[in-house]
Amino acid sequence: MQVTYDSDKRKLLSSLCHGAIFFSTALFSIGVPIVINLISDDPVVKSNAKESINFHLNVWFWGTVIGVPIGILSFLTFGIGGILFFPVVAFGFLLHWGLTIWALLKCFSNPDVPVHYPFIFRLF
Repeated sequence: MQVTYDSDKRKLLSSLCHGAIFFSTALFSIGVPIVINLISDDPVVKSNAKESINFHLNVWFWGTVIGVPIGILSFLTFGIGGILFFPVVAFGFLLHWGLTIWALLKCFSNPDVPVHYPFIFRLF
């Protein structure tokens, strides 16, 4: 027996999973894909939720790995280190938001295929 899933509901839930990363500075943003993963029975939505959780963890990990040394360097050099590394931070935000927008566009254009971010570590 073949089960069909509502395409609009799939778009909405998948987009909520990926769009939650825009609030990644608030630790509760990872809760959105976790809750959607727990309550949804749609395999594509579940896959998108897991991918979003992995992306959250990657953004936080790389933000810490790059941000802490830049913060320390900036403190030690009275702000000059922060100014020198501004392009690195800006590139990180562009990559973070760019990949999120790309994932949202993929969710809207083809809701039947799960989105997979390139170049991330997957724990789930």
